[in-house]
Amino acid sequence: MSVGVKDLKNNLSHYLRKVAKGQRIAVTAHGRVIAELGPPHVAHSSLSRYQQLIADGLITPAAEKGNPVEGWERLALRLPRGTAAALIDWDRAEGEDRER
Repeated sequence: MSVGVKDLKNNLSHYLRKVAKGQRIAVTAHGRVIAELGPPHVAHSSLSRYQQLIADGLITPAAEKGNPVEGWERLALRLPRGTAAALIDWDRAEGEDRER
């Protein structure tokens, strides 16, 4: 989102509420970006990945409250140690049979 200096000045509270919700706003003067408003920088370790993506301006906050991806890290596929190496060895052996 971008806003001109005059509009920003006239509606500052409105834009600050957007920033407080995590949105970043480019401030323009004569069609050129001169500044950017965004949430204060917080140490990465204290933010969830979702919060960090919002703070970096890469995504916009979800319409619903809370973290929509909370708990997803527990859904990660966990395979027994050595599974990847065994699959690679199997795939290579199959390729050797096809070459003969």
